[in-house]
Amino acid sequence: MVSAPANAQDKDPWRYRVAAGAQVKPQYPGADGVALKPMIDVDRARGDAPFEFEAADDSFGFNLVEAGGLEIGPAVTMVSPRKAKDVGAAVPKVARTFEVGAYANFWLSDNVRLHSEARRAVNGHDGWVADGGADVVMRDGDAWLFAIGPRVTWADGSYHDAYYSVTPATSLATGLTVYDARAGIESYGATASADFAFTSRWGVSLYGKYDRLTGDAAASPIVRQYGSRDQFSAGLALSYTFGGGTR
Repeated sequence: MVSAPANAQDKDPWRYRVAAGAQVKPQYPGADGVALKPMIDVDRARGDAPFEFEAADDSFGFNLVEAGGLEIGPAVTMVSPRKAKDVGAAVPKVARTFEVGAYANFWLSDNVRLHSEARRAVNGHDGWVADGGADVVMRDGDAWLFAIGPRVTWADGSYHDAYYSVTPATSLATGLTVYDARAGIESYGATASADFAFTSRWGVSLYGKYDRLTGDAAASPIVRQYGSRDQFSAGLALSYTFGGGTR
């Protein structure tokens, strides 16, 4: 692909793509059921340049640094709250949590991306979470795109305590065995996503994700009694492109 000079690219008008739909995600980390949530995404690109790839499970963010194949920027995400009634047992509530941190992408080639994130909760579980993965990306500009790749998530002791530990008080209230979940790998899995354009304006985006809890998270009495080691997510959204030279 031949790129236009930077000064010419800067003068090209912006195109915008807005996608809106619905997705199902685990009701809370380690849950047996899923919850219906909105699926919304906004992208922009200059001129005829294709929209940048972002995986469905990337946190919200934008590039602050671009050097060669390296991209670095902020990462923000939200984790749904866990209530005792959601679990079906008198376990402690974990408030809706906002996690803030940074991400780094490194493109090994035009079709292979390495991705990592590190985030710290500002409330709720009060812990650290780190995600890592890779994506093989196949596309024909904005006409269609398909990506698939592995995922792994690590979390510290504060995060694991919030969702997977059983204190003596909780044990008395629920009958579950006292359990201390330590820092470590929470899950491993894979994500696949696709975009298809029906016209220059209308298209569809969809994804599917599977995570398998492992280590101390998988061994938690809360997960074994009331939750599931298998965590599924999926989403479907209609997209609309406007601006620039879109016809």
